[in-house]
Amino acid sequence: MRIISGKYGRRIIKSAPSEKMRPTSDRLRETLFNILAPRITTKTRFLDLCSGTGAVGIEALSRGASFVVFVDKSRKACILIEENLDLLGVPEDETEVIQADAAEYLKKANKKFDIIFYDPPYASDYSYVLWAVSESDVLSEDGIFIAEHDSKKQLPDSLGALRRWRILKQGSSSLSFYEKNNQNP
Repeated sequence: MRIISGKYGRRIIKSAPSEKMRPTSDRLRETLFNILAPRITTKTRFLDLCSGTGAVGIEALSRGASFVVFVDKSRKACILIEENLDLLGVPEDETEVIQADAAEYLKKANKKFDIIFYDPPYASDYSYVLWAVSESDVLSEDGIFIAEHDSKKQLPDSLGALRRWRILKQGSSSLSFYEKNNQNP
């Protein structure tokens, strides 16, 4: 597994030792970051939920995000993320790794993020995290929430304060892009 572009581009990171972890493919990650490129600046705060190897969050750092929080409920995944950050020499003041369930973290989060990426096991119920993002202040006013899911899985076009504005299908995976629906009171 490799980081595609930016500061850490072309560098190899450790991949998941378990088949339970399904990392986002290089091809899908590249497509995702081609879409996100105009939104990532030196002020961008990125949240990587169900981080696995940390590849998506590291890619965000590599492309200029100022700070990334990695959240995964697996202790082994958190250790792997720390190892990958150390392997690349990522400064510790640019990251935070938290072992927690995604929905529980969102309920307690006291930070705002410009981009939130959520990639749970495809069989997961996505509604808990969608509601948690919708009902909290964790997503900045102009922020976006992206959920990676099986292309056969239908996610809602809107849920609470979130509205899907794009869906991208690539092979058996899809990315659903959401923003806050500012028209709702």
